[in-house]
Amino acid sequence: MPLRLAVLASGGGTNLQAVLDAIAAGSLDARVVLVAGNKEGAGALERARRAGVRAEWIPKGEDYDARLQALLEETAPDLVVLAGYLKLISPETVRRFRHRMVNIHPALLPAFGGQGMYGIHVHEAVLEYGAKVTGVTVHMVDEEFDHGQVVAQVTVPVLAGDDPKTLQERVLEVEHELYPRVLQWFAEGRVRVEGRRVVIAERADN
Repeated sequence: MPLRLAVLASGGGTNLQAVLDAIAAGSLDARVVLVAGNKEGAGALERARRAGVRAEWIPKGEDYDARLQALLEETAPDLVVLAGYLKLISPETVRRFRHRMVNIHPALLPAFGGQGMYGIHVHEAVLEYGAKVTGVTVHMVDEEFDHGQVVAQVTVPVLAGDDPKTLQERVLEVEHELYPRVLQWFAEGRVRVEGRRVVIAERADN
């Protein structure tokens, strides 16, 4: 059975598109059963609708977390996938999906992570610091921003002529390749959490 994915997104949805494209290409054995977000009119929601995927905008309010939890319970995903989702997940939802919720971050955590470190702000911080290498991290989601166990990381060199935009573009290319590949590891049942470590089992021979 394909892995059931619920995608949470606040922005344009390019990582969602990479996931949908990988599913269509047959390289990711999954099905997106829900795309939900906290920004009305977000590009991710529009991408989902064009692909025939259920898309739900959740307005701000005291009942936001309860409404998100209800959507997740209703759609019963195997894995919750954060793709540019800019809201902290409630502790209750984290507990419900412990080790079944992942995020992608455009830097090598624990560097350049935490509240406010998203999108172009990350790349501005990398350049301001003078880092020579940045990259992409896929990690488990816990109760803190950008803090859960690292599942995978790929490095991206910082080039002499980079500005935040050019660096962001090159990092994003890696995000689009890495995220579907990591999600396929989950589909194959190869991901195991051992304390602070995530172990990826070798793929069984077919």
